[in-house]
Amino acid sequence: MLTGKQKRFLRSEAHHLNPVFQVGKGGVNDNMIKTIGEAIETRELMKISILQNCDMDKTEVAEELSEGVGADIVQIIGNTIVLYKESKENKQLTLPR
Repeated sequence: MLTGKQKRFLRSEAHHLNPVFQVGKGGVNDNMIKTIGEAIETRELMKISILQNCDMDKTEVAEELSEGVGADIVQIIGNTIVLYKESKENKQLTLPR
């Protein structure tokens, strides 16, 4: 789990990022989890936007995605989720202790 200090750091890092994926009417599916899992391995930090026509609650979407890809939820703000997962091969971010 992330500490408050680490979450603040990640929120500031994520501020300038654009959402990479969108969750729409179909909600979260296995293919989406697989694709996001591959992308977060190279990026470590990513934003995912939830479209208006999504049937699921944004908290449910965030929890399903974070469990599916093994990432931490940094923040849910508006219809945007910020996820973080430490990369094994492409480590770019160094979290504060």
